Amino acid sequence: MAGGDGSLAQVAQVALERDVPFVCVPFGTRNHFARDIGLDRDDPIAALDSFGGWERRIDVGRIGGDLFLNNVSLGHYATLVHRREHHRGRRDTFARLRALLLTITNREALGLKIDGEPVDASVALVSNNDYNLELLSIGERERLDEGRLHLYLATGWRFSEWDERACTAVTIDAARHRIKAAIDGEPAAFETPLEFTIEPLALRVLLPAAPG
Repeated sequence: MAGGDGSLAQVAQVALERDVPFVCVPFGTRNHFARDIGLDRDDPIAALDSFGGWERRIDVGRIGGDLFLNNVSLGHYATLVHRREHHRGRRDTFARLRALLLTITNREALGLKIDGEPVDASVALVSNNDYNLELLSIGERERLDEGRLHLYLATGWRFSEWDERACTAVTIDAARHRIKAAIDGEPAAFETPLEFTIEPLALRVLLPAAPG
């Protein structure tokens, strides 16, 4: 698949169902998955060497029946993604700024429950393996074969740290019967409750041979 993070999961799903190797060619905007799998995001042509390279297996996440390679977010970031898409017809920079301002003024509580336990969180992120998270940005993953989901929760807009926990499955309920989300950076909406699971070493990925 030549594309960005939002396009990869659909092709990865087909590859997984047929048990054939998956090749990622970074040709999108951010290419977080390509970075975390060890590809050079600035050299998509080099990724074509994967067809004669080596194979590794990695984990994939599931939200219900939908596959995700990176993460699923709820709350402020998901709202930002939806606002961005709504205003994408305008200049990109203006669309991002308008989306951010609208998100900041959105104070509606999510009313989340994690495995039945109420939590006061304005942002929830479920990731396929562990991220090195910074305050307002998603960092890198050192592994894609840990076999665990990681749940990150943050309270308020100016939160100072993440509440983190690891698991192999988690159920997230919300005050609304349908909640906005961002799955691998793309807008989506799901009926609640949300069931998250991980499939260890499910996806076969081809990568370029290591130099030397």
